Amino acid sequence: MDDLFSSSQIQPGLLLSVAGQRVQALMCGALWWDEPGVLVVSDLHFEKASSYAARGQMLPPYDTRETLARVGRLMRVFSPRTVISLGDSFHDRRARPRMAADDVTSLRRMTGACDWVWIEGNHDPKPPEDLGGRAAVEATVGPLTFRHIPSEGVVVGEVAGHLHPCARVVGRSGRSVRRRCFVTDGARLVMPAYGALTGGLNVLDAAFASVFPTDLFAGVIGRDGVYLAGRDNLAPDSARQPVLDPARRRA
Repeated sequence: MDDLFSSSQIQPGLLLSVAGQRVQALMCGALWWDEPGVLVVSDLHFEKASSYAARGQMLPPYDTRETLARVGRLMRVFSPRTVISLGDSFHDRRARPRMAADDVTSLRRMTGACDWVWIEGNHDPKPPEDLGGRAAVEATVGPLTFRHIPSEGVVVGEVAGHLHPCARVVGRSGRSVRRRCFVTDGARLVMPAYGALTGGLNVLDAAFASVFPTDLFAGVIGRDGVYLAGRDNLAPDSARQPVLDPARRRA
């Protein structure tokens, strides 16, 4: 087994309850739902680097290969029956022609090994048909529904992506660290971005207000595990960041 996915890396994954279903938030940013054998990754953004390069901003062109390698290791560890890629799998509509031949071969091997579902995202409303898998606006497995953009208001059983959540956690010393995170209120969950070149939005940003109108908890991806942090342990990225009013969260 690869070092990145040794038992020391898999076991610290945080067990969460989402709409009564036990799921495991993994250190790598994926979600594993053991009972139906479902592996979920979100916002892969394949070929983001080549998209920037086409506009004159040169980045190392290895993000797709790195992301594929990480997904491939996950599949070897868990042998999922279903993989759900939760939208924005491709950075733009011209990503497929820019993919290296070896990466195309690797991806086709993965999509042929299970029931692979491409959820349509705002960056990729129509995933390439020649890469295998099947496209869907959303997918429902038991009581959970998987879609790209989170619905507004109180929703039970939704797993979504799109917002690339990150959390700034404040320790007792007053120092803080910023990490990717899962975010949940127990009824629904928003996934962190999985792609190698993806950024993140602080969960206290006002963009999360309509998704979590009462409260939220962050499953923060640390060096040694995934740790649950409540609202009182989180901080905005800056004093000028528009932040969800805690009073509104308690309303």
